[in-house]
Amino acid sequence: MSQYDYLVVGAGLTGAVFANAARRAGKTCLVIDRRNHIAGNVYTKETEGINVHVYGAHIFHTSLKDVWEYVNRFAEFNNYVNSPVALYKGQTYNMPFNMNTFSKMWGVVTPAEARAKIDEQIAAEGIGEPENLEEQALSLVGRDIFERLVKGYTEKQWGRDCKDLPASIIKRLPCRFTYDNNYFNDRFQGIPMGGYTAMVERMLEGVDIRLNTEYRDLIAAEPDIADRIIYCGPIDDFYDFKLGKLEYRSLRFESEVLDEENHQGVAVVNYTEREVPWTRIIEHKHFEFGTQPKTVITREYPSDWKPGDEPYYPVNDARNEALYKQYAELAEGEGRVVFAGRLGGYKYYDMDKAIAAAFELVRAELKTEP
Repeated sequence: MSQYDYLVVGAGLTGAVFANAARRAGKTCLVIDRRNHIAGNVYTKETEGINVHVYGAHIFHTSLKDVWEYVNRFAEFNNYVNSPVALYKGQTYNMPFNMNTFSKMWGVVTPAEARAKIDEQIAAEGIGEPENLEEQALSLVGRDIFERLVKGYTEKQWGRDCKDLPASIIKRLPCRFTYDNNYFNDRFQGIPMGGYTAMVERMLEGVDIRLNTEYRDLIAAEPDIADRIIYCGPIDDFYDFKLGKLEYRSLRFESEVLDEENHQGVAVVNYTEREVPWTRIIEHKHFEFGTQPKTVITREYPSDWKPGDEPYYPVNDARNEALYKQYAELAEGEGRVVFAGRLGGYKYYDMDKAIAAAFELVRAELKTEP
């Protein structure tokens, strides 16, 4: 007999939502993770009294009321509003592109003046059908915004020149003609007070957890450990890469404690010059309005991905999408394994969308509400 009804591979948001619902539905459940902690990429670790976002900034934002009500079962959220700034050649600009940005860049005051400036620059480029990302961006926002705030950051993010990237990567570059620095348009926004790890701990209360555990090793040792498996790991790894390896972009983080109370005055500063090797610096205390005597900053470096590195962003180009489709067809033949999450589905999710997708998994698999 199986020891558990469900084995959940991955202790991130998808796995935690499912395991919580399974427990409440009276199912026995084991959650495993190859890392030494729960919460996946939203893991926060306390340093100098500050909740550090170990795998990069995670700001919870959503317009999905059911998702917002769900996460508030497990955490109290503060009123943090994401208002990053961009630094280019010693000048700071508000993000997203808004009237504060345009006023700083051109000295304009009214939305009409800003629109006219952008339209003038777009017209000067004379681009018909954009053939690459650079032409796409220039046709959307013009030369000044592209050169100062888009080009270098994007080239660092993707590891190649904008002229060598497909136009499809940038569908739109929103310009807001208001003096509003709120990065997101969503109705709900904030950071869980006490950190994401504490939130996920509450989601996993009453659930058996094994950390530092590889799925392959566990199944080899205990092949009948569970009747059903919710697999949130990389789908190509599950199949030993037998059809080929799916590609990702990865990230590298360098964190340090500084003996100062306030390093940059905001949680996130984007560095948009290509010559600066990191894309942004995160000062974690600002997510929770910290007043600690010291501060913790993290420099974020995009990097090429190779097996063994942490996979962050799926490269959803034609080759990888075709390869994923082949793996997905294999997955349809799995009797007791359900693939889920961003790695199981080779799809980038914001946190709220990951939770919403997990809701659908709960309804389909457990025939209950999350």
